[in-house]
Amino acid sequence: MVEATFRSMKSVLDTRPIYHQRDDTIRGHVFCSFLALLLRQELQRRLAAKEWPLEWAHVVRDLDALHDTTITIEDRAYIVRSEAKRTAGKVFQACGVAMPHALRSMSASDSAPPSEARRVTTRIQKP
Repeated sequence: MVEATFRSMKSVLDTRPIYHQRDDTIRGHVFCSFLALLLRQELQRRLAAKEWPLEWAHVVRDLDALHDTTITIEDRAYIVRSEAKRTAGKVFQACGVAMPHALRSMSASDSAPPSEARRVTTRIQKP
């Protein structure tokens, strides 16, 4: 079962071999890989408990499509969430996590997203 899961993870996530040269990076990579495996197993267990047989490739695709956009209008910042398509809503429900509102005001406690590559900031000012 573990081998089948790793095989499907490599194909779905389109991973390539990673070569490490230091013991600490090897341990870190093994730890992250094992944690990903545990999280996937737990998510699949929760989906099965709800009797939602979702295809793993669809789950990854739909969660990957979720993103936030920060918009600033007259010095007030807002966060706009993309539409949750297909399986994304069911995944959040199975985990017992509320989907963030589609539009929310950005507060001081909101931090920058982990990947700036997904962040789109737009400034709009009235003429």
